[in-house]
Amino acid sequence: MQLKEIDDAAAALANVKIPAIATLWPDQGGRNGGLMRGIDGGPDYFLIYADDQAAEAELEWGGYGKEESGAKSDHDGLANTRALIASEHSHPAAEFAGEARAGGFSDWYIPARREWRVLAGKVPDAFKPDWYWSSTQYSRTNAWVQDFGVGYQILDGKFFSRRVRLVRRLFL
Repeated sequence: MQLKEIDDAAAALANVKIPAIATLWPDQGGRNGGLMRGIDGGPDYFLIYADDQAAEAELEWGGYGKEESGAKSDHDGLANTRALIASEHSHPAAEFAGEARAGGFSDWYIPARREWRVLAGKVPDAFKPDWYWSSTQYSRTNAWVQDFGVGYQILDGKFFSRRVRLVRRLFL
């Protein structure tokens, strides 16, 4: 990057207005779900949760009885979702995310466990009191779900239909 490009980027960031938690983030396709801290030196980012009914569904996690080694991250829902989409096995929830076009964006994914913890702590009222799939696999037969009725995470059978709500990332 040239010095002028660095100065231009710094000036652009200085003008970014971060909306309050749970409010619509203009031109980002959804609402501010809170700051997700980077892992192992990775950058921080904001979680934008979809505010569009087209970005929520009730689906199976899929792949029951199949180990998906690329979908075990507790913090990287985007990598998990991409691994599930690329799998040779059917993963209806991840396929839904891969096909979503909500709020003018197509980079939606299923949150990982830690991303759900941020959302559950910051915007619990934005979700129905129900169980939502995470993109984090536990075993050949189970994946993690976030419960918005009580607020905890548990394991559930991949063959069950649970709610799916999509998020995207915004790096500043």
